[in-house]
Amino acid sequence: MTSGDGLRLMCVTAHPDDESLGFGGTLARYAAEGVDVSVVIATRGESGRHGNGSEPHPGREALGRIREAEARAACAELGVRHVRFLGYVDRELSEADPIEAAGRVAAAIRDLRPQVVITFDPFGAYGHPDHIAISQLALAGAIEAASAEDASDATWRPHQVQKLYFHAWTDARRDKHREMFKVLESHVDGEVRASVTWPEWSVTTMIEATEQWEKVWSAVQCHRTQIAQYGVLSGVAPEEHRALWGRLGYYRAFSLVNGGRVRETDLFEGLR
Repeated sequence: MTSGDGLRLMCVTAHPDDESLGFGGTLARYAAEGVDVSVVIATRGESGRHGNGSEPHPGREALGRIREAEARAACAELGVRHVRFLGYVDRELSEADPIEAAGRVAAAIRDLRPQVVITFDPFGAYGHPDHIAISQLALAGAIEAASAEDASDATWRPHQVQKLYFHAWTDARRDKHREMFKVLESHVDGEVRASVTWPEWSVTTMIEATEQWEKVWSAVQCHRTQIAQYGVLSGVAPEEHRALWGRLGYYRAFSLVNGGRVRETDLFEGLR
């Protein structure tokens, strides 16, 4: 393990299991390097599935508690130090008051003080309204976190995020996901939204995390209520797991420390 040198990374996402399936390799890699890693989750996933349907459903409120516990266990597997829930309702995040919700993200940023924030892209990976909403809220929250000090609030400590990234699905990762797992799509307003990929040339940052695949797979398995859809991965060979979890693309949405056309291999480039 190398020293994180005071570096802090925050992942802002929508549901329990997003942190593992979408960002797990990145979180595990930086945690292993000694970076202080935090995860902020907007909802408790209370509208998600529960097993394969053979067991009685515990009800939305109970499922939310179960899935929160699953996410905390998964984050522990990944090496995440801080887990925060914003308290919004699964599948209703896009209807939340945007000013209030961005304020909750900003409060987490001011408290945990990350230099780098990662979140979903503006397409929500495959058009999921909650994913789209949290992408917007993470960006707004990062901007608000840096706003001037409020003299009426002694605890208010503005914090300027130095870099913010969108998760950028590439064709290669989408195809591997389809081959091993499933087609990602969402059904919204009577339409089917398929996964949206970024052109290879537009990916500003590629994170290598093949050494972390076992931690990611362990984290995914913590989501027991969802395991029916992930069970197909149980018999997959290690090299296939490495291919699925090992390379993650990002788009550098803003940076105050670096830029340019050369592809990064480190989210903290310009900060180390």
